[in-house]
Amino acid sequence: MSYKHDKVLPGLIDDKDLCRIREAVCIQVEKIYDSCKEKDCVEDARVYFRNPEKINWLICQAINVKARRAEVIKVYTDVEEVPFKRGFYTVDIKFFIRITLDFFVPRSNGGIKVITVPGLILFDKKVILFGSEGNVKIFKSHFVDQGIDQQGNSALQQDNLPISKVEVAEPITLNAKIIEVLENNCDEGCDRAIPGSVADLIEDVEIDDSDLARGSDEDRHLVIVRRVVATVGLFSIIKLARFVQLLIPAFDFCVPNKKCVASTEDDACGLFDTIDFPIDEFFPPQKADFPGAEDIERSMSGDE
Repeated sequence: MSYKHDKVLPGLIDDKDLCRIREAVCIQVEKIYDSCKEKDCVEDARVYFRNPEKINWLICQAINVKARRAEVIKVYTDVEEVPFKRGFYTVDIKFFIRITLDFFVPRSNGGIKVITVPGLILFDKKVILFGSEGNVKIFKSHFVDQGIDQQGNSALQQDNLPISKVEVAEPITLNAKIIEVLENNCDEGCDRAIPGSVADLIEDVEIDDSDLARGSDEDRHLVIVRRVVATVGLFSIIKLARFVQLLIPAFDFCVPNKKCVASTEDDACGLFDTIDFPIDEFFPPQKADFPGAEDIERSMSGDE
């Protein structure tokens, strides 16, 4: 923290700041009781598609597939008590990861056509965290001037049971490939278990196959079915929290100490003038000038 007109401002604090604590304040917040970090390599996970019948034909025609990018679009969690372990809970997590794939398909004229299709990867994991004990019901009302306060339909609005929180970085696409598996019947995609709210986030694509080469009809009767699998790296932090009241020291109300920087149509060029010229965009830095590049290289080569 820093001083300005005898006030403590947000930032680092020192010994002089401590003597300026004005009061102890009781607040209600989500307290993190336990957390863990995970580094998962989701290896050879099957990729599901919005329109399996159409994509299955594309997979059969493709000579290669490449993963372009991945994104976690939804996470489902479920918290349950661990039997005979007071205060501990299991957190079951299901990640829904959208992955964008490039299929390389032969053209009828001998060339290659790249068709981009989004798919979905499912990944499950379970962790055990400490979440303490306690169970209260919290009811609220909202102030109404000169009238009866709004009671929220007299329904339970909050409790202090454990809350699971999952923080996840964007996945790293490591690999994608087409594999062949033996099946007695044709592959229907098996995407019926995917929730509709998740399936709606995977776009359906129109495939222009007018200029693509086609396999012989005999291929349709083979028992070998082709599927797409992908490998992604996933970094996540899982937490268990509860609503609690905490007593904390307070310096003062947090009043903003600077004016807003506004951009209007009349002063758009004035704001643009404050932006530095992006030299690195035109002249990408070399390895020696790139922050941390040499350290990363040493760690990958095992020289540390």
